[in-house]
Amino acid sequence: MFGIPVLGVAHDVLLTLADALAPLLGTGSVAGAVVVFTACVRLAIVPLGYAQARAEVARARLAPEVRRLRDKHARDPQRLGRELAALHRQSGTSMFAGILPALAGLPFLFLTYRLFSGDRALLEHTLAGAPLGLHPATGLGGPHALVLVGLLALLAGVAYAQHHAAAAVPDAPALVRWMPFGTVLTAAFVPLAAGLYLLTSTAWTTAERPLLRRLATRRADRVVPGH
Repeated sequence: MFGIPVLGVAHDVLLTLADALAPLLGTGSVAGAVVVFTACVRLAIVPLGYAQARAEVARARLAPEVRRLRDKHARDPQRLGRELAALHRQSGTSMFAGILPALAGLPFLFLTYRLFSGDRALLEHTLAGAPLGLHPATGLGGPHALVLVGLLALLAGVAYAQHHAAAAVPDAPALVRWMPFGTVLTAAFVPLAAGLYLLTSTAWTTAERPLLRRLATRRADRVVPGH
């Protein structure tokens, strides 16, 4: 998916960030660079996060009409699907718009995985003593178990917060509600650095979403749906 030039550029960017952070973080400078790199990625996809917020606001406002259609076409799933698609199209949103930010971030997760799976210069760096290339699934029984368990526990906490927020949105697709817990499972089988990327990204999403929802709600109050 990523060629050598892309990996080389990413390697140089991470080490440049790490050099800048070294006076503050010492041996944890590369881990800090992963966090800063992740923050830059999240800034770049803020427009997609806003699209997700708009979709959630639209779903909440369409909920009564969605329930009416489901009651009306309960015995005709195909007709129901067409009517729901038409309703969301007319409102200018999509039933699956909330998935876009997560999908947009996947290439950067794969990039981090590649970097810390084969780059020895990066694998030598640590977070609280744990090698950034260590996989939780294979390291939980070792000397760095506390760091790995801590990372997974933090991810689980953030995932629960995201799930709780998504479940409060009427008619949110099940995939959107349960997707956050996929980060915990993913983090168990990728290098610690990639798990750190996941933690930073999901924590950013949790903090960002309420603000974007407020902005989307204000916009929806000013704009007629579908225009």
